[in-house]
Amino acid sequence: MEEKHILSILVDNEPGVLSRIAGLFSGRGYNIDSLSVAETIEPDISRITMITTADRVIIEQIKKQLHKLINVIKVYDLTDQKYVQRELALIKVHAKSENRAEILRIVDIFRSKVVDVGIDHFTIEISASIEKLEAFLMLLKPMGIMEIVRTGSVVIGRNNLKD
Repeated sequence: MEEKHILSILVDNEPGVLSRIAGLFSGRGYNIDSLSVAETIEPDISRITMITTADRVIIEQIKKQLHKLINVIKVYDLTDQKYVQRELALIKVHAKSENRAEILRIVDIFRSKVVDVGIDHFTIEISASIEKLEAFLMLLKPMGIMEIVRTGSVVIGRNNLKD
């Protein structure tokens, strides 16, 4: 049975590493649902946070293949662990005069903020779990979402990471 898997991959911070990892997924016909990459506290190491959908047998194969890549330091599967997950999104929404107060109420309820105002739109910034972000978007949809930019998930384990 296919399910979402969250992989946290520590890699050498070098050109081409992300390309090789993404190639491993695409070469096997698997989609990367979400991808986020940045330096860790150590500038020569990056963390790749990746969400993909596959069954457990395939994920185990992928993890073994990832470990074989020379620039991969460690692969953590956070799927069955406790973690904190957030995604940042910028959402441009139509803000007609009759909808402005309602949009601002929704923004307040979700602890997001308006970061830009135009004559006929608001640009809203939200950092939330995927579930909360999806609920936020559902409430804004009737107002008329003009554009969305999302970062992809970042995830950190609540306890010590296990393989």
